Amino acid sequence: MSERYVFWFEELGKDHHERVGKKCANLGEIAKIGLPVPPGFALSVEAYKKFMVSTNAIQEIRNTIQKWSGDITSIEHFNQASKEIRQIVESKEIPLKMKEIILSYYEDLCRRCGHPDVAVSTRSAGPVSHPGQYETYLNVKGKQDLLEKIVKVWASSFNPRSLAFRSRKGMPIESDPIGVAVLKMVKARAAGVVFTADPNTGDTSRMIIEANWGLGESVVSGELMPDVCILNKESLEIHEKKIGVKLKQVTFKEVGVTEEETPADKRSVFCLNDGEMSEIGRLAKILERHFGVPQDVEWAVDQDSVSPNNIVLLQARPAVIAQKKAPVDQVVDLMVNLFSKG
Repeated sequence: MSERYVFWFEELGKDHHERVGKKCANLGEIAKIGLPVPPGFALSVEAYKKFMVSTNAIQEIRNTIQKWSGDITSIEHFNQASKEIRQIVESKEIPLKMKEIILSYYEDLCRRCGHPDVAVSTRSAGPVSHPGQYETYLNVKGKQDLLEKIVKVWASSFNPRSLAFRSRKGMPIESDPIGVAVLKMVKARAAGVVFTADPNTGDTSRMIIEANWGLGESVVSGELMPDVCILNKESLEIHEKKIGVKLKQVTFKEVGVTEEETPADKRSVFCLNDGEMSEIGRLAKILERHFGVPQDVEWAVDQDSVSPNNIVLLQARPAVIAQKKAPVDQVVDLMVNLFSKG
């Protein structure tokens, strides 16, 4: 296993996060316990290292950093350094042998999915979770597009925020090896996240679902007010539902995706039915029980499948949950809510 650069998700498990990154390791674990995940494969952290060394990108990056003489400190410096370093990485081609291995897995994935150029997403997967720090490319089609987007994901480990993070932590600026997840794209009618405990109050008795039409990037970006559903974790009964201001949605183009205005007739209706909400909660509850801690789970509703078998899990990670408030604070919150409602 140590000499390989690419693995099917079903070959992986939660103990492989150092090898392929947490996202890929967790997807493998989810598949192993029989829950629905898109078919796909993972590029290992070693593939990143091999690419950087074989193409001499690592040395060119070191030379660029040395040119700055350690003066990469301000926002302007991080932006300029990032631009120069990413140009170096994105100018390189994946070594021939590694390229052949990646494409053989892609061809097998196309056969599994019954499509010659199956659309995939390429997502970063770090050994340590840094949600939203690296980049994702959606609706990637064909061999050349796939290879280019893999390199772009690797290059995103040098975005300004990542450089600043490594600088503050005293980590080497010139490298932060990550894995890459390559997943079949889900034709999402709706998508979003579910928290198996209330992230704001720490209440572990209920789950919070946030959802929007189209792909889930519009929800995880935090740029809009999604639909919200609150479930009782024990019974999976719906405690409360709130329609969000769903002015925008992320949808497919021929290649890639675009953000567009949500049709007026879809803005004021829930993008999930009650059965789908309960099924999302059921799957998330299984994940929490399996991993042993509250989970932050990304999911999508596959428009080509029928409820309740249309929910697909895209990612799971430990949720960042606030400490449960003391009883006196809960009483104060209740009083404030009552007064605010008149």
